[in-house]
Amino acid sequence: MASASAQTPQYPTYPSETPATFNPPTYGMDYARREVMIPMRDGVKLHTVILVPTGAKRAGILLTRTPYSATALTTNSQSTHLGPTLWGYDNATETIVNGGYIRVVQDIRGKYGSEGDYVMNRPIHGPLNPTPVDESTDTYDTIDWLVKNTPESNGKVGILGISYDGFLSLMPLIHPHPALKCVVPMNPMVDGWRGDDWFHNGAFRQQNLPYIYEQTATRDNSAHWLTSNFDDYNTYMNAVSAGELGKQRNMDQIGFWRKVIDHPAYDSFWSDQAVDRVLADQPFTVPTMLVASLWDQEDIYGAPAIYKVLEPKDTSHDKLFLVLGPWHHGQEIEQAESLGAIRFRSDTGLYFRKQILAPFLAHYLQDDAPPNTVAPVTAFETGTNRWQNLKSWPTGYECGCKPKPTPLYLEPSAKLAFTAPSTGEAFDEYVSDPAKPVPFRTRPSQPVGYTPNLSWVRWLVDDQREFSGRTDVLTFQTDVLTAPVKIAGEPIANLIASTSGTDSDWVVKLIDVYPDEVAGEPDLGGYQLAVSMDIFRGRYRQSLAEPVAIASNAPLLYKFALPTANHVFLPGHRIMVQVQSSWFPLYDRNPQTFVPNIFFAKPVDYKKATQRIYHAPNNASFIQLPIVTER
Repeated sequence: MASASAQTPQYPTYPSETPATFNPPTYGMDYARREVMIPMRDGVKLHTVILVPTGAKRAGILLTRTPYSATALTTNSQSTHLGPTLWGYDNATETIVNGGYIRVVQDIRGKYGSEGDYVMNRPIHGPLNPTPVDESTDTYDTIDWLVKNTPESNGKVGILGISYDGFLSLMPLIHPHPALKCVVPMNPMVDGWRGDDWFHNGAFRQQNLPYIYEQTATRDNSAHWLTSNFDDYNTYMNAVSAGELGKQRNMDQIGFWRKVIDHPAYDSFWSDQAVDRVLADQPFTVPTMLVASLWDQEDIYGAPAIYKVLEPKDTSHDKLFLVLGPWHHGQEIEQAESLGAIRFRSDTGLYFRKQILAPFLAHYLQDDAPPNTVAPVTAFETGTNRWQNLKSWPTGYECGCKPKPTPLYLEPSAKLAFTAPSTGEAFDEYVSDPAKPVPFRTRPSQPVGYTPNLSWVRWLVDDQREFSGRTDVLTFQTDVLTAPVKIAGEPIANLIASTSGTDSDWVVKLIDVYPDEVAGEPDLGGYQLAVSMDIFRGRYRQSLAEPVAIASNAPLLYKFALPTANHVFLPGHRIMVQVQSSWFPLYDRNPQTFVPNIFFAKPVDYKKATQRIYHAPNNASFIQLPIVTER
């Protein structure tokens, strides 16, 4: 060995042309970039990017905490200017730049550049989290460091975020830091079982399996979901159950996935971490602007649920603000003149950022704050396409009129009417076949995603006529309207239904049917626009926490709320209701045979069932509409 070493040829060195440390240029930059590791109370350090506008003095700080890479969210272009650098997800760019704010984005613990362990939607300290740290304490410690170590700031901090970052924007309302002056949770994740990302009323949103996989398998989201079919419909059908597909993808290694499949019902695991329930037990002291999208395809439940619990706490009527916009998830920070085929006659996203968000942030974060001119509730009314300023939601109309719960009855002969049926057949029926589930949109069903060639963001405004012609979808509609019908609030489904099986899902869609021809917009002729729709898993009819088998062929009441709407059905239109028993592959199939846990249902469990929707006199199904009659 010594001889071999002695005979190894000695090559001349060739110095590397890459410096050991490269210092980026600062010439022409209109901001300074700082990357720091901020220590938390338990010693864990969180990677934080601070962007300070050149010449900033006594500037407010606008913070976003994220699991989606602080580096990626603050390097969206190769520019010397702050605006292009910020352009993209979670950055209301012109509002931030024009406001002169110090922009701070931080990786939460366990993700990307931050230390520590990652827990999906980490619960606050308590039964689900025995540690002394949570997202509330991490935010407090971050704010404390920022106001002490950012000399260009005025010591005022606001927090803004969308979706998961919206959830993180709600956490500092628990034991807030004195320097926190306002928060803007947009489309926040609030209750993953009742109606946000993971379940809707007990039905599992299985197309989120790739998100769970990629978000939790690695610190930097580098493990990517493997596709097997161009059409997701085939992927999920071939696997039979969501639990089996998770097993095929080795998801049993992922802690959050194990929790999901172990907790299919609304037990304490879900209810104890539901943010609306948590905040219901907390004082409310920080001005908060909740932003909700009327066609939010991911977190349509969250913002209205938070508003319900905080509104009674705002006794001075100066801390809580709500914005309802005609958007998909997060569209408020994008161009928003339209959504799919539906056009709004103005850029509603730009209006929100300039007329609502900018003055709100300026009032709370800038020195010599301008007056707050933002209404307690700013709601876009779809159908008429106009903004409304209200005192509260949904009752705060200047005219004093309030939504009146009004039954819209399902009637024989596929009719809808505001009068209860007095004659006719007792029910309509259809056969629900798990081997041929109703698609939630026209196939091929594309995966959840935001790349330009995917249309996931638009599915809630898809034309529903493709499904109204199916034999396993019941369709009811009114006569042509001769006067406008305005609704504001949550429609409530009251289905009297039976199944020949022992479990069943019920999907209810409230739809605006356009005239056969629409002048100037020919593509909207006969369009069936979903205004509000959702799913309910029948096993939870008696208790969300304790599933029970359904008595076969027994007419039973299934009552559940549909998502918030603010819509006018115009004269010349019709109102339609569709009812079905699957919504695939967005939601996992109900086997229609009661099994302890649907995640582990076997092929033999999936059976056809005859479903009946009743509209007999004194036993009629109806949708309770929150109708507003303006004086």
